[in-house]
Amino acid sequence: MKELSIVTDNRIGTLANVAEALGGVGINIEAIAAYEQGGRAVFRVLTNDSTSARKALEKAPGVKGIVVSDVVVTKMTNRPGELGKLTRKMANRGIDLESVYIVSKKEDYTEVAVKPIEEHLLKVQELLKV
Repeated sequence: MKELSIVTDNRIGTLANVAEALGGVGINIEAIAAYEQGGRAVFRVLTNDSTSARKALEKAPGVKGIVVSDVVVTKMTNRPGELGKLTRKMANRGIDLESVYIVSKKEDYTEVAVKPIEEHLLKVQELLKV
């Protein structure tokens, strides 16, 4: 799966601009995280079509940059301590993570998106057997 990291002006309405750009071309947001960094707004978005999403976002007002990267989505049991177990395995293998967030949550499992630094993608795929 691909993640789009979108940097925009940090102004009221920038999330609306991003969401409208994607929705306007029929792209569903599967997961999103947003935060402020150095006066800019940063959005990390998983969609059902990263290529079309990028094209739509390039035209959105205030977008300063878009980076498309690989992420690994994995399921883990939905109970306390599971994220700790998963990330401890990664830490013990020297895997450096850039972002982690929940994609979906069910009664018995949680899907988590893990984005390692580019050099560690293969290590994560091997660990999670994807």
